Amino acid sequence: MAASLLPMRSWLFVPGDDDRKMAKAVDSAADIVLFDLEDAVATEKKAIARQTVCAVLKTRADGHERLWVRVNPLDGPYTLDDLVAIMPERPGGIMLPKVHGRQDVERLDHYLSALEAANGIAPGSTPVIALVTETAQAMFHTGDYKGAPRVVALTWGSEDLADSLGATTNRNSDGSYGFTYELARSLCLLGAAAAGVTAIDTIQSDFRDLDGLKMRAERVRREGYRGMLAIHPAQVDVINAAFSPTDAEIAEAQAIVDLFSASPGTGAIGYRGGMLDRPFLSRAQKLLEQAGLR
Repeated sequence: MAASLLPMRSWLFVPGDDDRKMAKAVDSAADIVLFDLEDAVATEKKAIARQTVCAVLKTRADGHERLWVRVNPLDGPYTLDDLVAIMPERPGGIMLPKVHGRQDVERLDHYLSALEAANGIAPGSTPVIALVTETAQAMFHTGDYKGAPRVVALTWGSEDLADSLGATTNRNSDGSYGFTYELARSLCLLGAAAAGVTAIDTIQSDFRDLDGLKMRAERVRREGYRGMLAIHPAQVDVINAAFSPTDAEIAEAQAIVDLFSASPGTGAIGYRGGMLDRPFLSRAQKLLEQAGLR
């Protein structure tokens, strides 16, 4: 399945050195499973994690398009070792963490192009999601990804950003994100829209708070996000539901599209006692696309 057609609502992280958890994640309802070679794996276990990820990919003859790998960041010593190990097993895509700017995804593109050629993989067929707010420098470059090779989605992170800033916390006293981290979320969303790629919200670390997860996922979907990272299988169904258009939303969107179709060339049209202009039509069309109806 082409990356542009792949559902991207839920992205489930799983440690790359735990084959039992990986098997459980693969069998979950997650749209995309992220085998993690970075933060979830201790330094001394990086090598064995690569072997474990490769073994799991080998045992799955089908469905590799939803089995992605988060490699280590390019400013460390492990990225090439990660890519050389996993690319022969044809992962569905790559998550690149701690991206400082567009130059990092362009560098990754060079590496992937060489490894695709070496392993008989179609050129350019390995898509990338970039983590674009994990360093202070990265925050100034979130709008630079239009036309960046392979990038199909952008996401953001708050923990590494707090570390980059020397902050003691990224939260307000009520548990909400502080201003700088809400800014990171907004910049990621704006950057994804500018690049024409999918915006994916960051994790909710309290995986037991499913009601809070539901409220947050529904809120960020209204803002323009189209999926969310997950750290536990229990979060997946909540995320999938929150980022799926409801029957009522689909019916209203179809009604708006039908109204404009019945009056071609009309800039604004009456609807339920108000007036709708072309941006409403555009939003309705995009919602129907999300629902697979266009």
